Amino acid sequence: MEIIKRCSPVRFEGRPAKTKMQDNWTVVLEYDAEGKGPRVIDLSHRARWDLQDGDISKHQPWGMNIPDAPGRGVFESGILINRMNRTQASIWHLSGESLDVPDDPAFTDVSDATLFLALFGKEIFSITEKLSSLDFLDPLKQTPFLLQGPFSHVPCQMVTLGKTPQRSGILFTCSRGYAQDMIAAILEAGAEFGLQPAGENAFTDWVNTISD
Repeated sequence: MEIIKRCSPVRFEGRPAKTKMQDNWTVVLEYDAEGKGPRVIDLSHRARWDLQDGDISKHQPWGMNIPDAPGRGVFESGILINRMNRTQASIWHLSGESLDVPDDPAFTDVSDATLFLALFGKEIFSITEKLSSLDFLDPLKQTPFLLQGPFSHVPCQMVTLGKTPQRSGILFTCSRGYAQDMIAAILEAGAEFGLQPAGENAFTDWVNTISD
């Protein structure tokens, strides 16, 4: 059987120090020089689905309830579910373990069609305010919460996972075709804060602090 190699739309300049193969993706675990400042991490290999149904509340993917209002999210056991609108939710798998996807036409795998990035570090929101007018620090919203709109002039889905100084971070996804322009804009906006690419190990460590 032919094995199809899957490629991220992202190319960072840093040299990988550790990599692994996961579901035919080459995943960077660490870069040689990751620094101690804010990080940008390519998560495009992590599985993502759109769930769409006229009666979306009847679905309980992996035993989780769909949030009851647009913009709300729920994060449990490495799975993040974001309510987008009346009939649609996005599902992002943030842990490394494989999932048995429901055999249901309401689920559409969008992993290969989209870019998926994490930005975290205490200066992250100083960077995002250069790229979007959306309020990632809305005091009336409990994390995780979903924002939909432009980021660096590109339509995106964005989730604030943490907004305290110790746990500041967002995730976002957009069409794959914008990947390199998006990365260039983010790195330029983050240069004054020392933003550097990092590997999946750094993301796993950060998510564990959110889950504590």
